[in-house]
Amino acid sequence: MYRSIVCALQYVVITRPDIAFSVNKIFQFMHKPSDLHFKAVKRILRYLKGTLGYGIQFIRSPKFLLEGFSDASWGSDSDDRRSTSSYCVFLGGNPISWSSRKQQVVLRSTAEAKYRSLAHVTAEMVWIQSLLSELGASTKGKALLWCDSSAVVAVAGNPVMHLKFKHVELDLFFVREKVAQGVFQVGHVPSHEQVADVLT
Repeated sequence: MYRSIVCALQYVVITRPDIAFSVNKIFQFMHKPSDLHFKAVKRILRYLKGTLGYGIQFIRSPKFLLEGFSDASWGSDSDDRRSTSSYCVFLGGNPISWSSRKQQVVLRSTAEAKYRSLAHVTAEMVWIQSLLSELGASTKGKALLWCDSSAVVAVAGNPVMHLKFKHVELDLFFVREKVAQGVFQVGHVPSHEQVADVLT
């Protein structure tokens, strides 16, 4: 029963990003759920019942701009100290893609965790740009990547290799390449305006 409810909740996340983090957490215990996990599932279901009117509303916007917000919570899992990455992508001011997931490796700093999340949203936005191109739609200007870490923003546009980022070297070069090609621009967003924070 636990498995079927959690799998159904994954479909609900498609239109309800506000539960993405919670569903990600309960999904990690598919093999051996405890009473605590069943209680968490019931709580999510009660929340959904009480917020039936919530959802995504698309609005017409004169700016057809692609923007991505990325965030990470460093070492947030108390069992294995892996971080949680999250991102939210907007097209013309409307949310079109979001993710909240546990990172695959243990990282040694907040900056590394946030940079890995920045690489995830960059890859997603490259795919979205490709899809838009296939559909004959083009966005206005460079795609914008927003992060609330000044260190990550500084490193994204700097060709010098920094020692504290050596553990995410491939992600580092992937993002830098897209910035150097003029496809993306990385900017700083204050933490209180970080849209992806709710997903961590």
